[in-house]
Amino acid sequence: MTKRSIELTVNGRLRKATVPPRMLLSDFIRQELSLPGTHVGCEHGVCGSCNVVVNGQAVRSCLMFAVQAEGAEITTVEGLAQGDALHPIQQAFWEEHGLQCGFCTPGMLATAQELLAQNPDPSDDEIREAISGNLCRCTGYEFIISAIRSAAAKLREANTETTLQPV
Repeated sequence: MTKRSIELTVNGRLRKATVPPRMLLSDFIRQELSLPGTHVGCEHGVCGSCNVVVNGQAVRSCLMFAVQAEGAEITTVEGLAQGDALHPIQQAFWEEHGLQCGFCTPGMLATAQELLAQNPDPSDDEIREAISGNLCRCTGYEFIISAIRSAAAKLREANTETTLQPV
C-alpha cells in the first residue's frame, strides 16, 4: 500500500508524517502522535467520544482519514490547556461535575469549544442541541449542560477583561 505524506498542525505544533491512505484521523492522533485523550468509542460516528476540533469545527475523528486533514489545524483535548492551567471549558467541567467516567469528556469538550466559539451565550436548549450527538452513559447530561453554561460565562468574562485592558 502506498503511503502519503501529510502536514497538519495539531495543538499548535506543525506535524509531518507518512501514513497509509486509509488510516483514520483518530488512529493517527492516538498512535502516531501519542495523544491518547482522543477516545474511540463506537467507531461508527455515533457516540462523539472521538470528536476533535478541525479548523474550528468539532469533527468525528473516527470518520475522517488522516490524509483528509492535510493542512488542517486540529485541537485535541490535550491542546485545550495552557501549560498547567486548565482551559475555562475544562475548568467548568471539573467544577460543575460535568464528567464521571471521563470517556465522553474529550468529545464533549470539543463540541463545547465549537459551540462557544460560535455562540458565546447559548441557552440550555442550544447547549442540548449542540451536544445531542454526544453520548454519555454516566451523567444524565444535566451536569454537562451546567458545565457548558458555566464555561460560557467564564469565557465571556475573560473576553470582557481582555477587551477592557488598556493598550
